[in-house]
Amino acid sequence: MNPPAKPLALYSVIIPARDEEESLPSTLRDIHATFAGAGIPHELVVVDDGSRDGTWTILEKLRNEIPALAPVKNPGPHGFGRAIIYGLDHSRGDAVVIMMADASDPPADAVKYWNLLNAGWDCVFGSRFIKGGKVIDYPRIKLWINRLANFFVRIGFNIRLNDTTNAFKAYRRAVIDGCRPLIAPHFNLTVEIPLKAIVRGFTWTVIPISWQNRKHGVAKLKIKEMGSRYFFICAYVWLEKYFSRGDYKRQT
Repeated sequence: MNPPAKPLALYSVIIPARDEEESLPSTLRDIHATFAGAGIPHELVVVDDGSRDGTWTILEKLRNEIPALAPVKNPGPHGFGRAIIYGLDHSRGDAVVIMMADASDPPADAVKYWNLLNAGWDCVFGSRFIKGGKVIDYPRIKLWINRLANFFVRIGFNIRLNDTTNAFKAYRRAVIDGCRPLIAPHFNLTVEIPLKAIVRGFTWTVIPISWQNRKHGVAKLKIKEMGSRYFFICAYVWLEKYFSRGDYKRQT
């Protein structure tokens, strides 16, 4: 861990959203209330990623209620990873956390992330599969595939992190800048950022977190479309780890 630095000034919450008109109101109110109660200066950067429902209308209405809300429209091309990158590019915080629009990620866990970033860590990762972690209503087939994929990532990179594929992670701004260029256009961005951060020498820690399945809408991750994409991005970062001779390592 790095020595304690000056307190972080702003926590940017990056939320990709495609057709999430039902989920967003309660999700955003909950995050804002939790952060405000904890005294965390924050902005909620919701990225409308080509929604065809009333997502943008809902966001415009919520701006009057939630002063921290800073919605943006990704003009395209679209994709989960592209939406997050667009949100990162349009955020102002010196720390960022990626959260889902469907309320699967507890804001209280994001508060724990913030506190650990302020303690000096560059990255804070959550795991649903260590002591203290919890999942609620996780589809059985997806859970089996998740555990298998994370096992191979853990072995291939020789790391103790066992929930790399979960997007819900927090970073100092220097980490995001130090991991560029970010190239994954889809859900494989969820492994590109943490693996690059680890390989490039940023400090990180893991805490147990909770996850619950969405109550509204339809999950956007299509497993049959993602296998080759996850493999590509893991191979890309694996080659950097073992063959780049430290060219992209964090400069201290």
